[in-house]
Amino acid sequence: MGRKGPRRHLKRFPAPAFWPISKKAFKFAVKPSPGPHPIDRCIPLLSIVRDVLGYAENGREARKIIKEGTIKIDGRIRKDPKFPVGLMDVVEIPKTDEHYRLLPHPQKGLMVHEISKEEAKVKLCRIENKTTVKGGHVQLNLHDGRNKIIRIANPFKPEEDVYKTMDAVKISIPEQEILSHIKLEEGVLALIIGGKNIGLHGRIIKIERGFGRHRSIVTLESIEKDIIKTSLIYTFPVGREEPEISIPKW
Repeated sequence: MGRKGPRRHLKRFPAPAFWPISKKAFKFAVKPSPGPHPIDRCIPLLSIVRDVLGYAENGREARKIIKEGTIKIDGRIRKDPKFPVGLMDVVEIPKTDEHYRLLPHPQKGLMVHEISKEEAKVKLCRIENKTTVKGGHVQLNLHDGRNKIIRIANPFKPEEDVYKTMDAVKISIPEQEILSHIKLEEGVLALIIGGKNIGLHGRIIKIERGFGRHRSIVTLESIEKDIIKTSLIYTFPVGREEPEISIPKW
């Protein structure tokens, strides 16, 4: 009888190229658990502790650190060494008072960026989809697997529903309360999270709508006044006049 279901292990050679691991040092890599981010858009928590932050020399030491409950992801203690940490997630180490956010990098795909303690209390999430649930309320499906319910007083006049797909919301963590709403429109600041221009950011000057998100083109102007074009699916709104989070200049 043939194998059923996906493999439980992952070899280093087919692992995502942006993972901070040596491809030939060992045979196997840590395979992320099913969670809020897909395997090609996340880094396992064990790899962050061992390979990025350097708190452990091997997987055994990293597992011990994680199992002790010393690492928080988005304000919650995570004890799963395979937990997938992805875009905009906040990594906290309370004992050392260190705070990091995962952001796209032009060469390395996804990297940790050190942030302040105050900034670690908020997170930006992109609205991937919207659904209507029982009672006429609106459910926002966010990019990190969260579902946020927007209470509607009158389903026939949903004045509270001001959100659209591909917009971004600023939420508090771990309370998950919506603090502000950033529309995807011309004039706002956006971060490119995929494609050949990944990691770059600028102000949106034009949105060309096509048949579907993949064929819609967004034109941005960077700080250096360079013109950048990318797909709509790679555009992540981050602020109006100024970014709601700190974005490094890689």
